[in-house]
Amino acid sequence: MGGLGLGIDLGSSGLRIALVAPGGPRLVEEASPYPCSLDHPWGWVSGVEALCTRLPEELRCRVGAIAIDGTSGTLLLCRPNGEPGPGRLGQALPYHQACREQAAAAAALAGRGPACSASGSLARALHLLAAASQAKESGPWLLRHQADWLMGWLLGDWRWGEEGNNLRLGWDLQRQAWAGTIGQQAWARALPEVCASGTVLGTLTVEVAARLGLPRHAQVVAGSTDANAGVLAAEPRDGDGITVLGTTLVLKQFSPVPIEGAGISCHRVNGRWLVGGASNAGAGILRRFFRDDQIAALSRQMDPNQASGLTLRPLPARGERFPVDDPELEPVLEPRPISDARYLQALLEGLTQIEREGWRRLKQAGTPPLRRVITLGGGARNPQWRRLRQQVLGVPVLNRPGLSAALGMARLAASTLLQP
Repeated sequence: MGGLGLGIDLGSSGLRIALVAPGGPRLVEEASPYPCSLDHPWGWVSGVEALCTRLPEELRCRVGAIAIDGTSGTLLLCRPNGEPGPGRLGQALPYHQACREQAAAAAALAGRGPACSASGSLARALHLLAAASQAKESGPWLLRHQADWLMGWLLGDWRWGEEGNNLRLGWDLQRQAWAGTIGQQAWARALPEVCASGTVLGTLTVEVAARLGLPRHAQVVAGSTDANAGVLAAEPRDGDGITVLGTTLVLKQFSPVPIEGAGISCHRVNGRWLVGGASNAGAGILRRFFRDDQIAALSRQMDPNQASGLTLRPLPARGERFPVDDPELEPVLEPRPISDARYLQALLEGLTQIEREGWRRLKQAGTPPLRRVITLGGGARNPQWRRLRQQVLGVPVLNRPGLSAALGMARLAASTLLQP
């Protein structure tokens, strides 16, 4: 009857929670869409509250630690007490929103690394600060990513930011400092105090514990990004790559050395370097044209050995961040053939080409040879897509749709309960 780890996943399209015992199997998992949308922070709170009420009370009372992951670029401007700004200032800028007008300024401040891009959090931060100035809303302000803001709500203390969530804001993992001149800016007080993933930061406030129905003594653990959380759930071995086929396409692989480059993320998880990249494209584009049941039915009509003959670039909108970092890159979603099955196959082929180029980009940057790909996310439920991807990638591809980011965070949280 020991303590349990609770993992909270704030993903691209919804919320998920999972419970595990230290070193044990998943006990329960619950999911729901966002009550409002990705950019409404109080919706994150109400969604987590609703999911926690669905947990059996006999398990809820045993929660000893909580860790949260979130989309790695969704950024919010808030007051020091966590209160979002007024009106549109209170809405988070989502991970996929490029701020092209701030790209040059971000590059000048950061100097190098993932914060230099129009697609990075630093450009979004500059956009938010400029919007607050134009609205004549004076500080003090805080800049917090999605997981860090909700972590602050659990603690009643918004000073912290987990290092992986802040790389695109300009945190330099190797130097353990803000890149370039970011830390010297007048607004630098808005930046978080950065801590490592897995750090125990405190316990739930009395009010939050009551609202979630959790023990007051449950400790809050610094989490990670949603993609990193999926890696923790998969527990890969040497030579394994992780592909997350969710709303967006994410690639991750452990590396013996840190690797940097435009659009490439380099995190540290459990003392190991984890590199990768996230495309703006992903399985989310499929739902623009088909329902889930249609995707399943049409996939069964596909022949992965017979190419569609179409060349598509299935971006949801203009702009890409990986495997190429180009905020002006346009989607290619036409021509659309009469056959829905052929069009679906062309979209899947386009996503597969992006995945192949992503693995090539990481190999060119210095990652170890890829021996196997473990697939997570909703797209991992599609066996025809797996066959198509295996042919194109040239390595075994395993589908593991049951391994969620929430499970990875639950395992991280539970591991802190074993520490002396």
